[in-house]
Amino acid sequence: MPEESGKVLIIEDDQAFLDLLQETLTRRGYRIYCVTCAADADRRMLRVDYDLVLTDINIPGESGTDFCARLKQTLPDLPVLVMTAFGSLETAIAALRAGAYDFITKPVDLDLLAITLGRTLQHRRLTRQLRLLEEQIKNTDDQQEIVGNSPAIIKLREQITRLAPLETSVLIAGESGTGKELVARALHRQSNRAGRFIAINCAALPEFLLESELFGPEKGAFTDARHEHRGLFVEADGGTLFLDEIAELPLTLQPKLLRVLEEHRVRPLGSSHEIACDVRILAASHRDLKEAVASGDFRDDLFYRLNVIELQLPSLSQRGNDILLLAEKFITEMAPRFGKQIEGLSEPVAAKLLSWPWPGNVRELRNIIERALALCRHNRITIEDLPDSLQQQQPPQCSPTSGPLLTLNEMEQSYIKQVLQQVEGNRTLAAKILGIDRKTLYRKLNN
Repeated sequence: MPEESGKVLIIEDDQAFLDLLQETLTRRGYRIYCVTCAADADRRMLRVDYDLVLTDINIPGESGTDFCARLKQTLPDLPVLVMTAFGSLETAIAALRAGAYDFITKPVDLDLLAITLGRTLQHRRLTRQLRLLEEQIKNTDDQQEIVGNSPAIIKLREQITRLAPLETSVLIAGESGTGKELVARALHRQSNRAGRFIAINCAALPEFLLESELFGPEKGAFTDARHEHRGLFVEADGGTLFLDEIAELPLTLQPKLLRVLEEHRVRPLGSSHEIACDVRILAASHRDLKEAVASGDFRDDLFYRLNVIELQLPSLSQRGNDILLLAEKFITEMAPRFGKQIEGLSEPVAAKLLSWPWPGNVRELRNIIERALALCRHNRITIEDLPDSLQQQQPPQCSPTSGPLLTLNEMEQSYIKQVLQQVEGNRTLAAKILGIDRKTLYRKLNN
């Protein structure tokens, strides 16, 4: 039986009703353990790690409210559902104040009870996951720049480890906001180069200033060149020069860059002599450089010189639970700036972040967390701290497409496969996005 079904301890002294609960909930996939008093429950919890406790408000040996308050002291993360008599609102409120997660009124609607159990267990799993991520952030080596445990990020870290000691050029490709400069810094940090890491955005400067920054002007090379200025190639001697948005490098500068790459020498503006420079070039672009070559915007010889090895960075939407890990990292980094003690994300916020498409990738996530920290009034980020677009987000829906009409079952199967493909086969995450448990997902896949 899948672990996601959950281990549920039921405390109820009415044996007939207890048997009914056990039979009904077991059929629905839950692992049910039954006791009739608080003392037996205490003994059971010493031996078994339960996911949820369902207790009657009146149990032999101790009231359900007192039991709930005591359990909250010893196992604060274990959710407790309390069954109360219909109309006993005061008792239900007392149980919630004592730490109960929710309450169920008697006579119990078994369908509603099963739904409530499912929601509570989902909350329990996500809360545990957030706790683990918070611990992981605390224990992360400060030198580890690239955070994540998704298959794509594990593969990327392995590639960086292999490529870092080499002297060859690397082209870093990926959508805007995926962390291309972070990868470039990791390649430099893990290399054997003792010189500096210097980054420049080729799209941020006009052509003349960019040429001056890269190559450096000789004194008197132009009107404002009153002093000799060392260009970035010379400044990065013995180190690494990262050329971000390389696709925006003007065509007139491309042959000069190619010459530096081939000759390892640079000629300052207005100078008749060249300076030797030992620089490793890393380049990045969110544009497809092959398309830029085909359109005539980028030289093919420079492209092949830069693209000795290509690293393709995954988008944030492809990284699954890394989203929560990055969010916790940003909270840890930025919360002190706001003078706030923020413990992390609330469970509804985590669910929203996991299902958001992230068109702006990691940069968008960082901005959303920074905004949430500025607005947060509690010890955890809540839904009201998120932008309206995330608050109003609805689960993805299938839409009819052109082509042959499909049955509902065929459309469901097709959409499930699309979700699984997007999360790289992670069935737990796929089930969360689909709004079902893993057992239901397995059943639908086997239909």
